[in-house]
Amino acid sequence: MTPVLPRRHFALLFAALLVVAAGNTALQSVFPAIARVIQIPDLLVAVIFSGSALLWTFSAPYWARQSDVRGRKRLTLIGVAGFGVSMLGCGLAILGGLNGWLVPLATFAVFASLRLIFGIFGSASNPAAQAYVAAHTTEADRTNALSILSSAFGLGTIIGPAAASLVVLGLGLSGPMFVFAGIAVVVMLAVGVGLPDDDPTHAPGAGRGAPASEPSVGGASTGASSQAADAGRPERLSLRDARIAPYMVYGFASGSVQAATGQALGFLIIDRTGGDALSAQGQISIVFMAGAAATLLAQWGLIPRLRLTPPRLLVWGTVLAGIGTLGIALAHDFAPLVIAYALASLGYGLARPGFTAGASLAVGRVEQGGVAGAVTSVNGACFIFAPLVGIGLYEIEPSLPYWLATVALGLLLIYTLGNKTLRRERVHAEADDSY
Repeated sequence: MTPVLPRRHFALLFAALLVVAAGNTALQSVFPAIARVIQIPDLLVAVIFSGSALLWTFSAPYWARQSDVRGRKRLTLIGVAGFGVSMLGCGLAILGGLNGWLVPLATFAVFASLRLIFGIFGSASNPAAQAYVAAHTTEADRTNALSILSSAFGLGTIIGPAAASLVVLGLGLSGPMFVFAGIAVVVMLAVGVGLPDDDPTHAPGAGRGAPASEPSVGGASTGASSQAADAGRPERLSLRDARIAPYMVYGFASGSVQAATGQALGFLIIDRTGGDALSAQGQISIVFMAGAAATLLAQWGLIPRLRLTPPRLLVWGTVLAGIGTLGIALAHDFAPLVIAYALASLGYGLARPGFTAGASLAVGRVEQGGVAGAVTSVNGACFIFAPLVGIGLYEIEPSLPYWLATVALGLLLIYTLGNKTLRRERVHAEADDSY
């Protein structure tokens, strides 16, 4: 019998992912202006985020396994703490650069170093929260539950830029980082008090290691999975596992396109509106919030109402993202740019839950920690080279990243339609009214 996840516990996990998403999007929305004011080259902005993404990619599977060993609550707290410490340090570095206490190169070096803290520790909360939800929902309900959890990213991309614009007016360009560091402390306290202790080593009579194997709802466990569970070890799931490999390919491809085009977007808005970096900040926030609203429409409205399955989410997500990206390439006025980015975001808002839920449904319950780590690792890998590629192409020709991204999404659609694993509709054994 699958345990039911209480709404208050889900809300705490959602809040943990929300503060990280909002803070990172706030940082992304203000950093083009910061870079232009401090005179940090555009390409170095991509280097900063690529470095933390590289560490995120390699650390995520480790934290996923540790969530099986030490409990999802502890790893959620580690992730939020890593985010909070990184934001506080980055805020101090930017404050020093803006006030002339640090020269631009030193500001870049200090900021990049402190951002690495997020890359190492910030990745802990995502796989822990995903595995927690997957372990407490039925297969029939998991797509909707993980879609709602994924919407923390969409909601964060509304709150982040909006809050950043307001905070910048009162506290300057470094202000958003200090504010979100403080919010992280509040969320940590709430999770620490409100989420039950699920550390397997604290259970009566439990030794060090993962809890006993539960019956699989997502499908029959492999012999290796059963042996790992019986031995008290968390299951390590390879990205090349045939059950999830196509989802990993899809997730990496779509996420890389989104990262490359999104990283260049702030600079595109500044240059196409013809204003200076600070005056364009409000328009940057509007574009990001429009995209986030479209993402929420997909994840809070379309997916549960239309009961879209992972194969349909992948196809429609790719189609809409491609049309929206083409629109960005063609848009030269602000209003069309807002509409095009919103349409692209609507597509990604469908695609991300399709990739996440599809991979989760493809494996057994004892492997949920492993698949959550794989998903988080792939999401991080998208930001290693894609931002550098996106900004590098942007410096050649501002519309070039978006033209090439449109072609890439067209090829991804062909791959999705032709892959048997991605087309497979899974039969749900039971339903749950928790969500």
